[in-house]
Amino acid sequence: MIERYQTKDMKRIWSDQNKYDTWLRVELAAVEVLVEEGIVPKSSYEVIKDKAKFSVERTLEIEKTTNHDVIAFLTNLAENIGPDSRYIHMGMTSSDLLDTSMALQCKEAGEIILERLNIFKECLRNKAIEHRETFQIGRSHGVHAEPITFGLKLALWSEEIGRNIERWNSAVDTISTGMISGAVGTYQHLDPEIEKKVCKKLDLEPASVSNQVIQRDRHAYFLNILAMIGCTIEKIAIEIRHMQRTEVLEAEEYFSKGQKGSSAMPHKRNPILTERMTGFARLLRGNAHTAMENVALWHERDISHSSIERVIFPDSTTMVDYMLIKMTNLMNNLLIYPDNMKKNLNLTNGLIFSQEVLLLLIKKGATREEAYELVQKNAMKVWQEKVDFNNLLKTDKDIMNYLSESEVDSLFDISKIMKNINKVYERLGLK
Repeated sequence: MIERYQTKDMKRIWSDQNKYDTWLRVELAAVEVLVEEGIVPKSSYEVIKDKAKFSVERTLEIEKTTNHDVIAFLTNLAENIGPDSRYIHMGMTSSDLLDTSMALQCKEAGEIILERLNIFKECLRNKAIEHRETFQIGRSHGVHAEPITFGLKLALWSEEIGRNIERWNSAVDTISTGMISGAVGTYQHLDPEIEKKVCKKLDLEPASVSNQVIQRDRHAYFLNILAMIGCTIEKIAIEIRHMQRTEVLEAEEYFSKGQKGSSAMPHKRNPILTERMTGFARLLRGNAHTAMENVALWHERDISHSSIERVIFPDSTTMVDYMLIKMTNLMNNLLIYPDNMKKNLNLTNGLIFSQEVLLLLIKKGATREEAYELVQKNAMKVWQEKVDFNNLLKTDKDIMNYLSESEVDSLFDISKIMKNINKVYERLGLK
């Protein structure tokens, strides 16, 4: 597990102490329902509830002998409870306990991640408002295309995070599923109504049908949405890495006092955090793939999924929690250089307005083919000779047969793009 990146909350959720606390919570809920159903004496439940204590160290010590974690835990409880411990785990199988408990842990981790997602989305929306009119070149294939605003880019990111929030809510709901159906899922020793009541006490939905495990498509979905969140974070991170390139330098990660960029070159200010995001996103996708491999188990179950789930669930939730915290902090402190954005807008000597010229020529009566040929001819000359596109157009008699000089000049007004960008902002509720 990547404990180095765990927040206090995530560390607690995936700790041995909390794992066993959750196991005990499930076992007590089951006994309580059995009391309500008249199967277990209430007096025994009072003893169990009072004496059900465990020690992480003692449980792990017993496991060295039993080579079975659930039996070790139950044995430790029995040492403390005494004869009434016979009512614990009655009619249950290990996976009833393990899968239901993991659902509770995943739900708790999911709530933390949901909060982080909402904070990050709000951060991006606020930045989108702040940079609504911070003009920037839009790029396709890495090549200058047409003007955009940095705010529009931020708004786009915020909406994708919003879709991740919707997906994440669905994933948490899907995995918040409990099971008390016994060996191979036939309820041979406990009625399905008991499962329903236990799950209600735990605020989980009972599985509609199971075998000996809760089906792993639920878990694969959960980890795939975590990977999707990682993909979005990586997408944002890669764009910031591009903007931090020396030749571009439209934005960069905050460089704190005393920070070092290179052991060899004192001048370096590298995009450390955003590169780390790419690495973590790759790991998240790998974990998601592993979760999909876990869907197909032998017959009613095997345990090929069990060992790796103890790694991929804590690691994936920890990574996403960490990534969202760091990316929110990064965006709040991102160094943004509007002057460099403006300089880069002008690198191609006005070529970014070529479509404006094309469309006006068409409106003035030129065929699309003719208009495209006229504009491209001048555009290629600008590429080759580094001359001003506006001035060059005015020297082209074929173009000036359609347009006046004032009409040509009007095409190079960058503020015009705000008309419909503002409509997008209204659609997103950004004011």
